[in-house]
Amino acid sequence: MLCAATILWLDVCKRLVIVGRKHYFCGKITDIMNDFSEKLIAWYRKNGRSLPWRETKDPYKIWVSETILQQTRVAQGYAYYLRFISRFPDVGALARAEEDEVMRLWQGLGYYSRARNLHAAAKDIVARGCFPVLPEEVKTLKGVGDYTAAAICSFAYGLPCAVVDGNVYRVLSRYFGLDEFVDTAAGKKTFASLADELIDKNRPAEYNQAIMDFGAMQCVPSSPDCSVCIFSGSCAALQKGTVDVLPLKKHKTKVSSRYFSYMYVRAGAYTFIRRREGKDIWRNLYEFPLLETSGELREEDLPSCPEFRSLFGGLQVESVRLVKPGVKHVLSHQVIHASCFEIRLSDSAAELPGFIRILAGDFDKFPVPRLISRFFSLVLGSEI
Repeated sequence: MLCAATILWLDVCKRLVIVGRKHYFCGKITDIMNDFSEKLIAWYRKNGRSLPWRETKDPYKIWVSETILQQTRVAQGYAYYLRFISRFPDVGALARAEEDEVMRLWQGLGYYSRARNLHAAAKDIVARGCFPVLPEEVKTLKGVGDYTAAAICSFAYGLPCAVVDGNVYRVLSRYFGLDEFVDTAAGKKTFASLADELIDKNRPAEYNQAIMDFGAMQCVPSSPDCSVCIFSGSCAALQKGTVDVLPLKKHKTKVSSRYFSYMYVRAGAYTFIRRREGKDIWRNLYEFPLLETSGELREEDLPSCPEFRSLFGGLQVESVRLVKPGVKHVLSHQVIHASCFEIRLSDSAAELPGFIRILAGDFDKFPVPRLISRFFSLVLGSEI
């Protein structure tokens, strides 16, 4: 009986024959594997990016880099990685840190659950006494899935664990002309099996870096320059004219709209903030008083707004000013339409129920969403 991996490869080979690539099917599946891997690694040695996390075998630093780079471009994550490792050079330093400090260093990267999971897992590692080695052990860390575990185990320990991320899906689906959906359980299983067969068992780290860089630099999502591609003569998608179609996704992300009105409150030298709780976006980050409504609020709407009256009822409001209307802040599943108002209270106002009173000059000590940081900068700019 044929194993699942062999059946998959026979199916791939049939596809190669169908699209006119008979010279690749010589009766030996390993010919395809070796040719693909060798070309990728040769390309990587000439074109691969020099990055600090590639110069180490420390699983902690590799883990931090991979966590930062999830949903983050290398150009954006590079500086964050350097700052994070400078402040937390080892897993013990991260485990001992206060969460607010961890979140403050993460500020601006988005997907803040990554930082919370990283911090929690660091405490777990310290409690265990060492960083786990085997993939199944690494995956028991909070927030670590198949991709991150494979990256850590191949880069730090040289284990033959194939990484499968968006770049890998794209390269494999185009090269082999696979019409499997990458966002279904069956599709993920197919690509994972194919990746496991393709990985160079003697050079797993280099192969993984190669295919990820190739997807990030050459086989890019939109309008790749196929004329200079090392696989231009053997790419099924290029031959069939489906480069712009692959990889296939079955499910479209449903995006909802929300309307936020933030109130930057000043009472003399003080302002008011609160920590977001619950399971909503930006959990454990700080923000100004917020009114969430079904539509955008204008300055003239505030006096009659029940939420505004509930928040500031009984307080002496000296002035209300619209600082910035209609800022569009796009998240993965939501679009926030946000406005910022400046609310001036009497200098003697010492309390706003549900919020903490801080010196406005201490605002930068608190981790906040990028939107709040932007609004704070706008308020300061308007005062100069």
